[in-house]
Amino acid sequence: MRLLHTMLRVGDLQRSIDFYTKVLGMTLLRTSENPEYKYSLAFVGYGNGNPEQAEIELTYNWGTDRYDLGNAYGHIALGVPDAYAACEKIKAAGGNVTREPGPVKGGTTVIAFVTDPDGYKIELIQRDFEAAGGGLR
Repeated sequence: MRLLHTMLRVGDLQRSIDFYTKVLGMTLLRTSENPEYKYSLAFVGYGNGNPEQAEIELTYNWGTDRYDLGNAYGHIALGVPDAYAACEKIKAAGGNVTREPGPVKGGTTVIAFVTDPDGYKIELIQRDFEAAGGGLR
């Protein structure tokens, strides 16, 4: 088995595409429209997406501009080589850093949190990708 994507319902598809591509540096991989069932999809991710990396499916249900996120959703986690630099870039691009970079409570791993335009939380986890063989540094 392989994780393919996570789906998020969004209130404004273009606003969300702009956030994930311009603020978080993802690529818009593909889009689709379904007029019969009144929804639009956009898939964003890093690199070429599947199968190398999981994607995020942004789903816009026509006429719905907001959702109650409830309290069951936690967050999406992204690995970054430098959480401090990532947060500075995110702020400069207009993103909302809700927890500044620093060690996780009770540990040493450096994390930060940002929030997308619909209120979804995204955790940034500082990782040394070259040491792990990822080459993303």
